[in-house]
Amino acid sequence: MPVNILMPALSPTMEKGNLSKWLKREGDKVKAGEVIAEIETDKATMEYESIDDGVLAKIVVPAGTADVPVNQLIAVLAQEGEDPKAAAAKAAELKPTSAPSPAAPPAGPPSPGQRSSDISQAAVSAAVPQARTAPSPQRGEGWGEGAPAPRAGSRVFASPLARRLAKDAGIELARVQGSGPHGRVIARDIEAAKSGQSLRAPAAAATAPVIAPSLSDQQIRALYEEGSYQVVPHDGMRRTIAQRLTASIQTIPHFYLTVDCNIGKLLEAREEINAGAPKGQDGKPAWKLSVNDFVIKALALALQRVPEANVTWTEAGMLKHTHSDIGVAVAMPGGLITPIIRSAEQKSLAAISNEMKDLAARARSRKLKPHEYQGGTTAVSNLGMYGIKDFTAVINPPHATILAVGAGEERAIVRDGKIEAAHIMSVTMSCDHRAVDGALGAELIGAFKALIENPVMMVV
Repeated sequence: MPVNILMPALSPTMEKGNLSKWLKREGDKVKAGEVIAEIETDKATMEYESIDDGVLAKIVVPAGTADVPVNQLIAVLAQEGEDPKAAAAKAAELKPTSAPSPAAPPAGPPSPGQRSSDISQAAVSAAVPQARTAPSPQRGEGWGEGAPAPRAGSRVFASPLARRLAKDAGIELARVQGSGPHGRVIARDIEAAKSGQSLRAPAAAATAPVIAPSLSDQQIRALYEEGSYQVVPHDGMRRTIAQRLTASIQTIPHFYLTVDCNIGKLLEAREEINAGAPKGQDGKPAWKLSVNDFVIKALALALQRVPEANVTWTEAGMLKHTHSDIGVAVAMPGGLITPIIRSAEQKSLAAISNEMKDLAARARSRKLKPHEYQGGTTAVSNLGMYGIKDFTAVINPPHATILAVGAGEERAIVRDGKIEAAHIMSVTMSCDHRAVDGALGAELIGAFKALIENPVMMVV
């Protein structure tokens, strides 16, 4: 029986992807785990691995095609012993009636009235097809043991093998209790479901909150003279950022706490540490610490000192995290991404610095793996290098906090009744009031201030 290769969901927020390149041609033999294509998501360019041995019988969606919906047929694999031509013929019957076309640049301003598989489990930790009308879950969501059943129409996470077994057995995936990562349905769950175990009760459809509609495209364009603007279509990353942060500000009760930190000792320590860095054979120093590296370390240790703030809100209960996994916002063409320094409280400043440089470089070239930017317990957004004095940042779900860091600058302060100059850096912490109350947030940012002003405490 031929294997249908579907457009995978390479992240929980992915709804469409661009098929950048086929690395195999029709008629080529492939082995399980071999990379056969490259797919561009809203976050990164990912390698697509075959999960079976066989022959690539038919390429349904050509390379260069944009906005291919998740779960759409993109190719057919003939298994060993199968006739590739027969498998290709079946693909014609399964081909979508409205296949996406390659993206094309806009012809110009619109005229008045006018108005884009299966995947190896080793390739991605969170994957799965969803109905196109289903709402996209927040990053890190899943339905693990003890979690409520997914709402009607929501995406169900499952491995490719589990999907095929469920289809053969006539089992509805939405009713299977997943035991894999993030509640993902895997093969053993389907086997359990066959015997009547691991099945959920049918869930009643939930009503989404009603949000007041904004101006339509036509209404906005009517405010401007025709020909006075150019339409630049949104790419997948920009759409995802818009959707997630709109949901964040509408559904998460934010409050903000600001403190001024004296970073004079930090700057002195940074200069001394960098001056003492050993040089390699290429003459480059082993490390070059930035202020942001100290910020990451200080926030990680502050969360360990105030563990009640190292949490994530869920409706069933609070997730209290053991480690401080710090996301760091990285600007890139068309948007931003937040790679994560895992267990930052356990790492040296030099290790954090070198890891952050590597993650930032691969983020800008869209080469991050999903586990490198999904999850995390909090985040840092630093605009100090742009001369921004202070600002407030929007919480990135499922985090409960985010720290906005401004520029360090010389300011006049009063000490012992005398005015003197000091290097001051303003930071603002945004908190999810469901998970972090005002006093707890104040305790957390106070712990951060104590560490950033006395960097020697970070190595104790």
